Amino acid sequence: MSFRKDFAWGEATSSYQIEGGAFTDGKGWDIWDVFCREKGKVFEGHTGDVACDHYYRFKEDVALMKELGIKAYRFSINWSRVFPNGYGKANELGVKFYHNLIDELINAGIEPFITLYHWELPYEVYKKGGWLNDEVIEWFSDYAAFIVKEFSGKVTKFFTFNEPQCFIGLGFVTGVHAPGLKAPIRDSFIMAHNVLKSHGLAVKKMRENAKQDILIGIAPTGSMSYPDSDKPEDIEAARTHLMSCNPDLSNWTWNVTWWSDPVILGEYPEDGLKLYKDYLPEIKKDDLKLISQPIDFYGQNIYNGNRIKMGVDGKSEVVKRYEGFPKTALDWPVTPECLYWGPYFLYERYKKPIYITENGLSCHDMVSSDGKVHDPNRITFVESYLKQLKKASENGVDIRGYFHWSLMDNFEWHSGYAERFGMIYVDYQTQKRIIKDSGYWYKNIIAENGENL
Repeated sequence: MSFRKDFAWGEATSSYQIEGGAFTDGKGWDIWDVFCREKGKVFEGHTGDVACDHYYRFKEDVALMKELGIKAYRFSINWSRVFPNGYGKANELGVKFYHNLIDELINAGIEPFITLYHWELPYEVYKKGGWLNDEVIEWFSDYAAFIVKEFSGKVTKFFTFNEPQCFIGLGFVTGVHAPGLKAPIRDSFIMAHNVLKSHGLAVKKMRENAKQDILIGIAPTGSMSYPDSDKPEDIEAARTHLMSCNPDLSNWTWNVTWWSDPVILGEYPEDGLKLYKDYLPEIKKDDLKLISQPIDFYGQNIYNGNRIKMGVDGKSEVVKRYEGFPKTALDWPVTPECLYWGPYFLYERYKKPIYITENGLSCHDMVSSDGKVHDPNRITFVESYLKQLKKASENGVDIRGYFHWSLMDNFEWHSGYAERFGMIYVDYQTQKRIIKDSGYWYKNIIAENGENL
């Protein structure tokens, strides 16, 4: 056995990064619309106002996906396009756009996977305190219920949140992402707890409002840990390292267990409760009951990881990378082993079917003199990672799908348009799309269900 016969071979995007149409057809402002207008926050003052113009070109983009043989497409709905104020009256034109996109996907034989929140917090909600305001739990869950009521006749797979580690950590702890705040540590824990409660209440309301049986998951992220060798002590060191909370309070959100244990196991991790005890809000039993509403699958965004060995003191030790270690254009390390050991450890702990909801790299892509985009680095990267994922599947990890990040080059948050992650090249001056070599390579992998890896 390698990959399942019904394996979801996919691509992923997010609304703010590709849609454009930032102030079109009644869409409200979101925190990224505001953040991009703050001087010095985003590379060279770039904004997502137009991005890939997907709002107007979605049919062309779906046709390209069909040409690539894509089986599944994970995209996010912009909360402020549907509810300009975050709650209240829905914006019919915004809703219609997503209906049209979903219909186009289904007609092309591509299964839609909806992410409810990929960082597009409505600015009106932010002004009322955002994740710090307990009312956000009702606002978000009502939005989630509306989306399911509206689309569950056509769509059966949903993710609540994408990378809470990022949108709380980078948005409110380090301030690198929207809204660009360095909040008190105590506030960041209140926000994190409210995000998880929002997830729980959303799951509850989604099930109550679904027109048919739906499957729900969450899509966190984090650096994975993989063992230095196959020695049992190194494997245990890697497992412990991955499942430990981060003692660095200035970067505390970067861990797996604080976000995933409450959702799946119904408890916050013990080491985190000790480490963070001076900053925690009151955590009630009812909160944990709400947060741990049963989910159907577990998404994980995996880009890289750390090599870990057992130290002489019996503690996990990060192995220093050798000189000239391979890295991406964004200076991220290339560590394919993390796509075996990450899912292996996550499945062992949480026992939920796994989707790799993001994986990919930024390359220095350019159009060659032959009019094509040759990206051998991306092919090498994705091939090496997929081989490890295939190994995990063969060793009993329930891997349901893989979503490459991303379908096309797009607005890469604070990096603006400086980084290119897509299998489709976008010329932002003309909005011309060019399928890169990696896209055609991926088409071949999909056609063979990964047997040719």
